[in-house]
Amino acid sequence: METTRGTSEFQSISKKFAAAKKQPREIAPKVDSTEKASQLKSLYIGTLAFFSWLFLLHVAGIYLFTRGFLLTRLVLDHKSECTSAPLTIPGHQQGSYVNGCWYPKTFNKAVIIIIDALRYDFTVPYDAKPSHFHNALSIFHETALETPQNAFLLPFIADPPTSTLQRLKGLTTGTLPTFIDVGSSFSGTAIEEDNLVDQLRKANKTLVHLGDDTWHSLFPGYFDVNLTHAYDSFNVWDLHTVDNGVTEHLIPLLHPDNTTKWDVLFGHYLGVDHAGHRYGPDHPAMTAKLQEMDQVFRNVLKSLDDSTLLVVMGDHGMDVKGDHGGESDDEVEAALWMYSKKGIFGRSQSEFRNPPKTAKERSVWQIDLVPTLSLLLGMPIPFNNLGAPIEEAFIGRNGLGWSNLASVNALTGAQIRNYQHEYAIARGLDASATSETQKLWNQANETWQQFSIPRKRDTDLSKFASLKFAKYQRLNLSVCRDLWARFDVPSMIHGIAILFIALITLYSFARCSRGTSAENVPKLLQSISKWSVAGFATGGVISMALPSAPFLDVSLFCTVWGSIFGYVYTIKEILHVIPFPTSLWGALAFIFTVAQSIGFASNSYTIWEDEIMLFFLNTFALFTLISSLRQENTPDRILGTYQSTLFLFLARLASLSRLCREEQMPSCRSTYYASATSSTSATWQLFIPFALAIVLPSIIKSHYQGTRSYEGSAVFWIGFAFRIGLLGSAIYWTIDASDDEEWFGVESERLQTIKVVMAQMILGLAFAAGTTTYVWARPCVRVETIPASNGAVKTSTAPRAKSITILGFANVHGSRYFLLFSNWALAVILLQRPMGGGAIGLMTWQILALLEIVDTNDLSQSAIGPVVLGLLGSFYFFKTGHQATLSSIQWGSAFVALKTIRYPWSPLLVTLNTFGAQILAVVAVPLLVLWKQPPKKRGLLGDVVKSLATFLCYHAVINLATTMWAGYLRRHLMLYRIFSPRFLTGATVLLVVDIVGIVVALGGVRWNIIAIADIFGWE
Repeated sequence: METTRGTSEFQSISKKFAAAKKQPREIAPKVDSTEKASQLKSLYIGTLAFFSWLFLLHVAGIYLFTRGFLLTRLVLDHKSECTSAPLTIPGHQQGSYVNGCWYPKTFNKAVIIIIDALRYDFTVPYDAKPSHFHNALSIFHETALETPQNAFLLPFIADPPTSTLQRLKGLTTGTLPTFIDVGSSFSGTAIEEDNLVDQLRKANKTLVHLGDDTWHSLFPGYFDVNLTHAYDSFNVWDLHTVDNGVTEHLIPLLHPDNTTKWDVLFGHYLGVDHAGHRYGPDHPAMTAKLQEMDQVFRNVLKSLDDSTLLVVMGDHGMDVKGDHGGESDDEVEAALWMYSKKGIFGRSQSEFRNPPKTAKERSVWQIDLVPTLSLLLGMPIPFNNLGAPIEEAFIGRNGLGWSNLASVNALTGAQIRNYQHEYAIARGLDASATSETQKLWNQANETWQQFSIPRKRDTDLSKFASLKFAKYQRLNLSVCRDLWARFDVPSMIHGIAILFIALITLYSFARCSRGTSAENVPKLLQSISKWSVAGFATGGVISMALPSAPFLDVSLFCTVWGSIFGYVYTIKEILHVIPFPTSLWGALAFIFTVAQSIGFASNSYTIWEDEIMLFFLNTFALFTLISSLRQENTPDRILGTYQSTLFLFLARLASLSRLCREEQMPSCRSTYYASATSSTSATWQLFIPFALAIVLPSIIKSHYQGTRSYEGSAVFWIGFAFRIGLLGSAIYWTIDASDDEEWFGVESERLQTIKVVMAQMILGLAFAAGTTTYVWARPCVRVETIPASNGAVKTSTAPRAKSITILGFANVHGSRYFLLFSNWALAVILLQRPMGGGAIGLMTWQILALLEIVDTNDLSQSAIGPVVLGLLGSFYFFKTGHQATLSSIQWGSAFVALKTIRYPWSPLLVTLNTFGAQILAVVAVPLLVLWKQPPKKRGLLGDVVKSLATFLCYHAVINLATTMWAGYLRRHLMLYRIFSPRFLTGATVLLVVDIVGIVVALGGVRWNIIAIADIFGWE
């Protein structure tokens, strides 16, 4: 749009341009431009430092809260010893690995196999309308049914979080995971506490491992290097490499010629888990993989000797999309199958002969495997174990071995009592914390004393003693769960206090300070730095005076509060605005933010957050529609009305893409994937990226043409490079679908290579070529010189007057900065599945509509623009197939541009996929200020800083609210299913937008100002 003001400025530029050609080159204001550039640099560095300080405040607050909130347990370094049984077993010579340390050894060798994500219903027959995962793996149920003395099949319940690393810890130590363990899910820290694998190594057993390399992170150096074969565990696209490798080496090791080379063999198949992640459980690929496992174990049974125990289990299950990590029934209900040709297994009741039909019947905890295997193999039970022996393994084939069951339950109970005693001492717990369990132990022990007298020992007494010790174990497990659910409330309050002060700091800086925000930074930084140093020094003195006070904690406390005091001491001098909304738009921004924050106290609100985001966006669109209809300027009224209507329509259109969380069912229908039980895209969804490649560049072009800014770099980048990148992304996902569905008969490895190369080229186009283009690009303007006509600019001396027109002058800042946004949009679109890429395309269009709305309604200085951008980021987080749950993380995005895990690139790809919408929102914040601004607009950097601070303030409020409600509702039944994941999501989003705002948004604005000042001057 050309305006009267713009025309006068064109004339001024024309006169100066003509005069400059007659001036000697020496008088150009070289010194002045250098000085201005230096001032900009200093202001920019100061602004970076200030926002970095705010980032560190957020880190400190989140760290202190999570330290008190995410539960941890004290790991005791005690080890169980073969020669120190906690209880004497009548008739058994204890203390020997040969006969059995605590209990008579049943097996000399064992093959322990994990089928990752083996859900219980994958193993039992299903007669109704079956899914693809039904009736494909029948060997386990078949053997347990036909030869119950040789095998049993039970539901195997995992303790959340249901990630592989935490499950392996529980399966080898017998301990419960805590939420803090999720942070180490992919770091693979070695297990140092007492565990079954370590006990086997201490007994000089030769251990062999095949499969998932996570075992080598947990147990480094434990396995025989000549026989062990480990494989990368995180490439979820690869269904066969790990499984083929395990089978290739497993079967030969079971041959009689090789069984003397090993004692315990651990195998870990990943194909079922990867099929779930890639396709979902209800897919032909899952059928094929389960059938493969069925045949593998039929072959294993043929090779197994009589002295070897075979254990097959799932470490967790999977949800309807094939993901895991949470605590839904499908995620925790795994399967356990034990087999031996000795025929020693039994059932205590005749109705237990058949395997349970569902996982809700006769289930055992995964930690129960630890004492079971330890006693069967003649090993000590690991000291920290909380599990109980599995009844079927000790009751005897006739189901009357209550004496054996009483003995193993008594041994396990005594070991648990020793652990509880040492834990209470280490934690300083008083007697009341364990009074109930001690009372039950006394009763069980009294019964055991009677049981130890041979003449009094009978079936009823044995059964009574067994049940008493089993009851003691269950009660103790409950007590331990409660003990480990104790929060460090002072640390949580300290973290919340810092987050609250950081929020007040952001708000006062963004909305309440005198002058431009950027101009106030140097004075604030000077005070913050001075008082931070003073705080750190004070912390050091306190640590020296009180050696018991941790230096890190004290120094952190004093430094943080010292810096906050420095800010408060200075900000009071520049405060001038009442810290409350003074306009309709300010009130609307306040209501959106506060209403959302209050709502997080409700689990139903948090569950339906995506729908509430849509309501807020529609409300904003209706308000702007009414405001636009009241505009006096006709072009503004028409444009504002059209863009408001478009904004409303795009929000409704984007809402068609959704991924339902479990709690929303059955009132929600997932459309992000091919079906609610799939992890692949529907065929029709492949047309979305191609449509995006055709339409989106044209939409951006139309917005540029509105200000005649489609010039210079915009023509090449938007019209060609951006479109080519989008087309490449569409081809990428088409090849991916062809690989999934085997359309062209091309081998998967070749398609994988093609995909990875294409993705790397597109990301290189977006970040390498795109950033280079942005940094060095001239403004998106073109100068036209035409003969003067009526209304043209003329000079009094020239015989033939000419007119100079600068096309794109009215939007010179916004049109150039948008090139940076398009780079990031291209990368984020590539990393989303077709439906998600389409959603990001709609988000881009909606942001352009928002920019026009802000301009026509003169809202560039209002808080409503940054807040709505924050709402858009949150809304499209859900529209790209994400939820505030661990299981919705799309780990496959780590392999879009890579064949294997590579740090730090793989985590960065997952971050771009998960938080791509929020990242684009923060990159777009400067556009609220820069859009349709001429080159000589003063105070742009300060206005951008103000908008960015407002945007971060919105996310800081959301983070503070989710943090406070998670802390307040820490005893709520839905804490770990709803409130804790939402807190973790809010905290992560805040830190991500902090970093992107500092590095990308502010950096992009600096380069934008420099490029435009180099052309139009620094004055």
